[in-house]
Amino acid sequence: MMNPSIDALSEAISIKYNNLVYELRSNGADIIVLSLGEAFFDIPRYDFGVLPYPDLYHYSHSRGLPSLRDRIAKYYSDSYSVVADSSREVLITAGSKIGVYYALQTIVQPGDEVILIEPFWVSYSEQVKLVGGVPKFVPIGDGIAGVEDQVSSKTRAIIVNNPQNPTGKNFQCDDLQRLFDIASKHKLWVISDEAYSDFVREDDAFISFGRVDTEFERTVIVNSISKNFGISGWRIGYLISQQPIVDNALKIAQHTMTCAPTPLLMYLDQYFEEIIQITKPQIRDLLQKRGRVNNVINQLELIAEPGNSTFYFFLDISSSSLASIDFCDRLLAEHFVAAVPGIGYGESCDHHIRISIGTESEDRINEGLMRIRDLIEETQLKHS
Repeated sequence: MMNPSIDALSEAISIKYNNLVYELRSNGADIIVLSLGEAFFDIPRYDFGVLPYPDLYHYSHSRGLPSLRDRIAKYYSDSYSVVADSSREVLITAGSKIGVYYALQTIVQPGDEVILIEPFWVSYSEQVKLVGGVPKFVPIGDGIAGVEDQVSSKTRAIIVNNPQNPTGKNFQCDDLQRLFDIASKHKLWVISDEAYSDFVREDDAFISFGRVDTEFERTVIVNSISKNFGISGWRIGYLISQQPIVDNALKIAQHTMTCAPTPLLMYLDQYFEEIIQITKPQIRDLLQKRGRVNNVINQLELIAEPGNSTFYFFLDISSSSLASIDFCDRLLAEHFVAAVPGIGYGESCDHHIRISIGTESEDRINEGLMRIRDLIEETQLKHS
């Protein structure tokens, strides 16, 4: 008999639609892909031959390669003014997704409640359930102002994604301070998922939660090298927090992954600065592209939730008679455009869809937006 708790979990809806794209493309279909949660960068194929042989074939430190942990700690200090001890407060993981899960495992006991701000990233609610917790939801539009309304005696943690997938909202210092004040008042943990920290305009600086909680008193930061460096398939992330949290997360890591992939850690350690120098200008170009796409969205009289960071837009389809899954199914089957249904980001988001501009040309993105506009008009709600 299957585990009913696992059987009841929802599939990751963004991955589900991307799998459909892979299948359609394998059969020759020309799909405008606005569903992939990554950005394609032009990155050289650096030489693996310089990596230490035969060490790259074997296990490495289960906390992550020490020299790469040093680079991560220095990057957080130099870029975000967050100081962490690389030997005690940093753990490298096989992707940031599992870092969120490790954080939940260290903090949440069965029956504890975890507050999620809608729209939240699709895996948060299911990961909370996986550790025996109960997700509690702040509806879209309420934001951090609605968090305290959901606090109860059972509340243990809050997850915030900053910058936010799927809206591109970049929370500012006042927002984060307010969240930290709530966490301190009610003795809660904040899991700050900062996987898009580099996808922020130069005139709108990213502020890590570690700037607010400098001692990691109530904070676990999770971030992603593979996302920010445009190598998402490599699945390299990391966790930063106080030593007891990191030590407990390390125990889980040792029993689930042993260590992140050694050759990838060595590669990133070897070429860390070179990759940053290659990708940072491309991130700036991508954010300029975001601005131009936003202009097209306005010209087409589509509505996007406020945000100016990341490569995502969360489009309002409430004037359509279709719920988000039906809309995305028809968009893919009839208009050959892949987007992600908003329902995956919270119950209050069923009249939205997420699009990503990280992998297609502007001409194809603009064509995809026109097809989205056309489907909204085809399925327009009729008012008597």
